[in-house]
Amino acid sequence: MKTLVFATNNKHKIDEVKAILGNQFQLRSLDDIGCNVDIPETGATFKENASLKTQYIKEIYGLDSIGDDSGLVVEALNNEPGIYSARYSGSRDMDKNIALLLSNLQEQDNRRASFVTVISLILEGENYSFEGRIDGHITNEILGVGGFGYDPVFIPDGYTKTFAQMNSIVKNQISHRAIAVNKLAKFLRSL
Repeated sequence: MKTLVFATNNKHKIDEVKAILGNQFQLRSLDDIGCNVDIPETGATFKENASLKTQYIKEIYGLDSIGDDSGLVVEALNNEPGIYSARYSGSRDMDKNIALLLSNLQEQDNRRASFVTVISLILEGENYSFEGRIDGHITNEILGVGGFGYDPVFIPDGYTKTFAQMNSIVKNQISHRAIAVNKLAKFLRSL
């Protein structure tokens, strides 16, 4: 079984990716390899930030890895919070981030938004990337208790519930991360 380091310690992300990849690969977290560094995300795009993570793991640990960068882009806010989604309010407190988002959209009729994930893969010295995107809109209030991040305020197109209100199985089939991971999995199976 091939082992890949997932350049994160976010258990929610790891569980989502494991559920999609299945038993074909063993995923190890940063914790599992003894890495307690918060790998800097200094890129200007999701792709650059994802790639910075996998490059760090390859350079420091010599291991094949995947890394992702995800975020919410909101049309009316000039695609904010974008790459700053996790620290939109100046902190990593998601309650504060969501409150700021809802406040900034208070006077907006256009609530169109997209969740975007880019996954970088470094495998045997080669770098690949896979993007997933799901369009939807931002609610006026927090709905649901499941999921994480902006899930309680995002309703994907074609659905009536936020990601936080959905069963995790459904969310894991349609989410931006699922789309990107499925592309990754298809690529890995083709090798």
